[in-house]
Amino acid sequence: MKTTPWIRALLATAAVCWCAMAIHAAETTQSTPPNIVFIMADDLGWRDLGCYGSTFHQTPNLDKLAARGTRFTQAYAANPLCSPTRSSILTGLWPARTGITAPACHLPQVVLEKGLAKGNSNARVLVANGVTRLKTDYVTLPKVLHAAGYHTGHFGKWHLGAEPYSALQHGFDMDWPHWHGPGPAGSYVAPWKFPAPLKVEGQPGEHIEDALSSQVVKFIRENKDRPFYANYWQFSVHAPYDAKDELVAKYRKLADPNNPQRNPVYAAMVESLDAGVGRVLDALDECGLAEKTIIVFFSDNGGVSWSGKGGDANHKSVRFQADMTSPPTSNLPLRNGKASLYEGGVREPCLVVWPDVTKAGSVNDTVIQSIDWMPTLLDMAYVPLPKETKLDGVSLVPALKGKPLNRDSIFTHFPHDTPASGQHPGTSVRRGDWKLIRLFAQNDDGSDQLELYNLRDDLGETQNRAAENSEIVRELNALITKFLADTDAVIPVRNPNYKPVAAKPSTTQPEPTEQLDPLLGWKARVCDARVKDGILTVTGKGDTPFLGVGAGVNGPAMLKLRARSANGGDGKVEWLMPDKQKDAKSAAFKLQPGDWQEVTVAIPADGPLGILRVYLPAQKQTVEIDWIELKSTGKPKRWKF
Repeated sequence: MKTTPWIRALLATAAVCWCAMAIHAAETTQSTPPNIVFIMADDLGWRDLGCYGSTFHQTPNLDKLAARGTRFTQAYAANPLCSPTRSSILTGLWPARTGITAPACHLPQVVLEKGLAKGNSNARVLVANGVTRLKTDYVTLPKVLHAAGYHTGHFGKWHLGAEPYSALQHGFDMDWPHWHGPGPAGSYVAPWKFPAPLKVEGQPGEHIEDALSSQVVKFIRENKDRPFYANYWQFSVHAPYDAKDELVAKYRKLADPNNPQRNPVYAAMVESLDAGVGRVLDALDECGLAEKTIIVFFSDNGGVSWSGKGGDANHKSVRFQADMTSPPTSNLPLRNGKASLYEGGVREPCLVVWPDVTKAGSVNDTVIQSIDWMPTLLDMAYVPLPKETKLDGVSLVPALKGKPLNRDSIFTHFPHDTPASGQHPGTSVRRGDWKLIRLFAQNDDGSDQLELYNLRDDLGETQNRAAENSEIVRELNALITKFLADTDAVIPVRNPNYKPVAAKPSTTQPEPTEQLDPLLGWKARVCDARVKDGILTVTGKGDTPFLGVGAGVNGPAMLKLRARSANGGDGKVEWLMPDKQKDAKSAAFKLQPGDWQEVTVAIPADGPLGILRVYLPAQKQTVEIDWIELKSTGKPKRWKF
């Protein structure tokens, strides 16, 4: 059928109108941008949520959030400590580039340019002198969102500098409590307060997360009719380790000595953190905003899985000292924790809810990093990045839509020494399943040490594969070299003025075992035992490998050891009392697989201990021991290998 000119004109007009309507619909969608709530915990470990496998911590609200959206399994902080990760989220830049590589932004010294610290003759390696303020000339996520019409609010921990480098100078319309330091003075349970001139105090019994989440809820209600960006950065679960009495009592009853996560104070803190998230989610529901709001949950670095001098586990609540005998948490099967380049220090829990995009209850194995949040959230909100702004991060929108992410590698630069975690200054790169760690100037000749791990086969990073994979080491090490050059990173070097402290001459003749016996008196039975670099490695040669020693103390006693093994297993401590050599008694223990851990075994003897034996699960794999301690009355006996 032929069409007349007027019919053709009508069809053309209809097509134009349809296109105009389609364009208008697209513009309408983009002119009503989504709200954004970015929630970040402080020091929360990868396994600390129920949805990530914790069988001790109770996190019903975050578990519900995971059920609503996507749970990432390989999300990384750009640094194993807090301030650098925070800067990376706001700028989309690696900390190596900004120079904020340590949590020093609360210090009074204003350092704006990166460089090497001077160090003294006791410092073997010269480390970075980290920048202590996030300079205001950076293009930041809140600045861009604010310019696009978002009302922006920061709530909680900032730790990127006091005035004139506070949240208010970086694009936020409001900041509560407007504090630049780590957290409130004294405790997380009121009475707490922030230093003068801030007039922010808690009501009796009020947890800091109760107060903080209430402020976020108020912000949501006041801005429900316009687009908003709420930066809800929790103070928990960083030290000081303090929590509500009733919650601590609850978790004392639930604690299992065989569970690597068993600290009741920390578990109570996690519950208060989760309750704060629940209040915010409820407010979004009450305001009818749940389907209009993007929610991200993240953590700034790994959980504190160690204790001892220099560590956060020393910040014990006076009220709960008896509950802090175990580390705050365990990141197993990941190695180590906060302040470490190993997986336990940088792999984070990460949940994302993007209404109508993310699939409910989905799990995503894409490797992502904190530098990605700025480009991602701008992309999700249809907000363009200012021209000529260059970012290190990439938009995760393809990954959130179930597509591959076009990126080859991620890097972590940490040019500092952290004795608490045992971390030396270094840089890591991950490409695919391979991860290379370069430790600066750690060899005797001042050259760098290299450690290579395959995370698919060895998630706990127990086997350094560098020796048999020289080509992969070469390729990844070249990537690190290029990354350091591209970011103008501060690279630690051997201190030319280093003078090791000479040991003081002994006034008494040492025992022969102190001179010649690397096992310090312990005898290896049914196993090989060798000491290297201060670590005793035990390899079984039969079904019952053990170490034995003359105890020299009276019971009851307590034996502790710091050890690790790839697969873990059951062990026991056995003691033979002098008058009852045929009647051995024993107490069992379990060595969890993977990371370094402290094992404590009670010895309920009622007289002198004769021979003490430590049976190890070394018949299937090697067991490494850092130290063993035996305490009865008086000063403990400690064998530091």
